[in-house]
Amino acid sequence: VLKHASHFEGLITTIVGYILLAMTLILCHGLAALVRFQRSRRLLGVCYIVVKVSLLVVVEIGVFPLICGWWLDICSLEMFDASLKDRELSFKSAPGTTMFLHWLVGMVYVFYFASFILLLREVLRPGVLWFLRNLNDPDFNPVQEMIHLPIYRHLRRFILSVVVFGSIVLLMLWLPIRLIKLLLPVFLPYNVMLYSDAPVSELSLELLLLQVVLPALLEQGHTRQWLKGLVRAWTVSAGYLLDLHSYLLGEQDDNDVNQPVNNNNNNNPPPGHHNNNNNPAVGEGLHAAHQAILQQGGPVGFQPYHRPLRFAFRIVLLIAFMCITLLVASLLCLTLPVFTGRWLMSFWTGSSKIHELYTAACGLYVCWLSIRGITVLLAWMPQGRTVIARKVQEWTLMILKTVVVAVLVAGVIPLLLGLLFELVIVAPLRVPLDQTPLFYPWQDWALGVLHAKIIAAITLMGPQWWLKTVIEQVYANGIRNIDLQFIIRKLAAPVISVLLLSLCVPYVIAAGVVPAVGVTPEMEILMQRRIYPFLLMVVSLVGILSFQIRQFKRLYEHIKNDKYLVGQRLVNYERKAARASSIAPPVAVAE
Repeated sequence: VLKHASHFEGLITTIVGYILLAMTLILCHGLAALVRFQRSRRLLGVCYIVVKVSLLVVVEIGVFPLICGWWLDICSLEMFDASLKDRELSFKSAPGTTMFLHWLVGMVYVFYFASFILLLREVLRPGVLWFLRNLNDPDFNPVQEMIHLPIYRHLRRFILSVVVFGSIVLLMLWLPIRLIKLLLPVFLPYNVMLYSDAPVSELSLELLLLQVVLPALLEQGHTRQWLKGLVRAWTVSAGYLLDLHSYLLGEQDDNDVNQPVNNNNNNNPPPGHHNNNNNPAVGEGLHAAHQAILQQGGPVGFQPYHRPLRFAFRIVLLIAFMCITLLVASLLCLTLPVFTGRWLMSFWTGSSKIHELYTAACGLYVCWLSIRGITVLLAWMPQGRTVIARKVQEWTLMILKTVVVAVLVAGVIPLLLGLLFELVIVAPLRVPLDQTPLFYPWQDWALGVLHAKIIAAITLMGPQWWLKTVIEQVYANGIRNIDLQFIIRKLAAPVISVLLLSLCVPYVIAAGVVPAVGVTPEMEILMQRRIYPFLLMVVSLVGILSFQIRQFKRLYEHIKNDKYLVGQRLVNYERKAARASSIAPPVAVAE
């Protein structure tokens, strides 16, 4: 008998129930096929497919990222000087939050891994990554695969994915941490404990790093091009070192590469090359069979490559070289940004410990700016001192404009938005009326950045209106052609004005108008604490009513036009006032 009940006994019971239901449907489907009940067999088959797809979606989207998140946490315990006992205590204190955070970290890990695989497909020869699914393939339909493939295939793919992702975590996290503790004993652990009185949420900092810092770096065209260039340089080096250049990058100079695919069963391919036939039974077969889903808008054909001697041994050496490269890259990523951030922040904070998210983000941006500055100077040096001086002047002016825009758009607007969210949602739900709410600007700013990003994404996906047009114009101009006057007049000033009015008008009403009326102190406190959510409800209700009224007007006009509009004139249509004033009914006009 278990001493403690499971925290997720309802969820586990539901999943087990669905599994039993699927097995029962399979049994009933077999019995219906045995007794030849065709309609019952089809109905049971459809029900089984629905249950099967639902379970597979839960496993792919819910269970797999959760496993990755927990494995990442277990492999990084020494990096934060934690133990499994600490994780067990945190799980017992807040099981839902702990599971959600691990799922979120696992989803981020899976997302960035898939993004790196997509970048590899742009560099490597089509057919090298035949064993990985191409997410950019227009013919790839995961729901159709879930329906058609049997359960054992999905189970085998799930186990293989867990093994691959878990091995990469061991290679790029657990082993580098062991090497860092061996080579640099005083570098670890990372400081993630907050000693200040301000309860700045670690969750908000992690979300800020994952949703703002990393995307801001990775979405830059230069960063992606640098990463792609590094991958290509490594591939070229490894290819020539191991004589696998043709296998990794293809034979670009070969005239047969760009020839159309021969659909005939040619059993005599050129010596040393694989047949580029679409028949899976010819040549390498498995490569050619997967080639159709690996092409991204290119020719549907298997690109041939030269196969050197001891090909299997060279592939093993390539995998070993790749593992060593990933290990070294992970060591650099875990040490260089944090070391740089600690060294820079030690100038104004002294020996006090700082949250490593600050040091890592600071070091990451400093490294990125240093690399960017070096590449720009190397590009400017052949042009002479005069050109360099003019470029420096232009870039200085551009940096000043960018700083002003960043203070307004990334500083003031998120702070006001986070403070408004705190007053409208968080404070009324968390703080009782007999207590005074405390506001922390840094936490409000961090949450406001996330909310601003979400609002901007929703605005860009929504209908065409002035804010979407302004954001698209600013994005199209970029940093080099930044228009400070346009941004302040069209974007910053209107948004800041609306946010300031949303903050100030309720406060003036609650702190200035209500006490002048002569109400009780309890009513004053109630008004000050509840006026923000009350006005939000009023504005939301007015917006919904106005939207419904516009929709009803459009529906009325649509029905009227469909019934009476012929060309550009209304026929057989008259209003009630006109009908009452007329003596005789008008004759219908036909067109």
